[in-house]
Amino acid sequence: MFESLSERLGSVFDRLTKQGALSEADVVTALREVRVALLEADVSLPVAREFIKRVQDKATGAAVTKSVTPGQMVVKIVHDELIHVLAGDGLPTRSRSTTRLQRS
Repeated sequence: MFESLSERLGSVFDRLTKQGALSEADVVTALREVRVALLEADVSLPVAREFIKRVQDKATGAAVTKSVTPGQMVVKIVHDELIHVLAGDGLPTRSRSTTRLQRS
């Protein structure tokens, strides 16, 4: 399941990062493919919808730094949202890692 999801997301991201500038339509098309990949990986529809909505809100009109292409920025936003969703409890990843290190 994760392998299939990884492959699907990888192909979407490859297409995004190869483009110089992205239009809003490019982002919408890519996120539609991400939504389908999530649903095929048995992610619930409400979770997939909320995930896509948050990514689209951040990716549309996002300020892109000079060293990052728009496609790379979308990939980063999707990555950050996946971390947030998979964390489950809303704690930032660094806080969880720090907590684990302190317990060791």
